[in-house]
Amino acid sequence: MLSDTLTEGLDQYEIGSKIRALRQKKGMGLVQLGQHSGLSTAMLSKIERGQNFPTLPTLLRIAMVFGVGLDHFFAQDQRPQVSVTRKKDRLQMPEKPNSKAPAYRFESLNFAASDRKAEAYFAEFAVGAEAAAHHQHEGEELVFVIKGRLTINIHDTDEVLDAGDSIYFDSSAPHSYQCAGSKPCTAIVVVTA
Repeated sequence: MLSDTLTEGLDQYEIGSKIRALRQKKGMGLVQLGQHSGLSTAMLSKIERGQNFPTLPTLLRIAMVFGVGLDHFFAQDQRPQVSVTRKKDRLQMPEKPNSKAPAYRFESLNFAASDRKAEAYFAEFAVGAEAAAHHQHEGEELVFVIKGRLTINIHDTDEVLDAGDSIYFDSSAPHSYQCAGSKPCTAIVVVTA
């Protein structure tokens, strides 16, 4: 039996509710968690309700099921990640490194964020540049045109977008970009991993 001081100290970490949140996020029942961790359903239930505190080896077994580290249970500041990228700090990536006239330049809007689920870019498409080479990658892509006109070729079909237009597509399909007007085009491009 733990002393009141130890119980109060452990209560502040809310380990049981963190385990329950992980379990529910995965759509897993207590029986399934017990099968994966080798722990009894009764023990897991008591831990989740705060009636029992797990030992470190027990907590590690639970953490391994969910693919998290022990630090997940002891971090008290569980605020969502916030990452600011200032305009002056954006990383610029031309279509072709060292090219004097690339078809486009991408500037990463979220390079500083860790554990990203999507990549966001500010893109500039040059007037008169040849179409970019077709490329493809896993995931999906969303392009929102801020100003100018943009042609996106997907599977040998041209889609012409004006300012305010957007397109969403499976980026595993070969695609390329080209400025379609007499003025430069800018867009926001979001790509999922």
